[in-house]
Amino acid sequence: MNPKIEKITSEIDKLRTKITSSQNRLRELERQKTELENADIVAAVRGVEIAPDELAAFVQMFKEKQQGGIVPNLDTTATDIVSETAETTGKGGKPAKITEMEDDSLDEN
Repeated sequence: MNPKIEKITSEIDKLRTKITSSQNRLRELERQKTELENADIVAAVRGVEIAPDELAAFVQMFKEKQQGGIVPNLDTTATDIVSETAETTGKGGKPAKITEMEDDSLDEN
């Protein structure tokens, strides 16, 4: 075989190996990022004294408002929203149940 073709074929094989290695590293980094993001979300939710059913109701209400075209301030993060929920207190100084909160808490008005 032509030596130039062999050289190019060898370079192609090396490059393919390098690409595969880079793709694997990218997947691993994306997995680590997702894992850290999930840990942040869990920490934010656990930091708020809210029952699982109340959290589910809050998330459902949030989704419905987004689907209905009422989108909250996009600069507000999920952590901010959860924190605001915790700051809203009900009777006895305990956090109010989501069903007791005013629905306009997510509106931009």
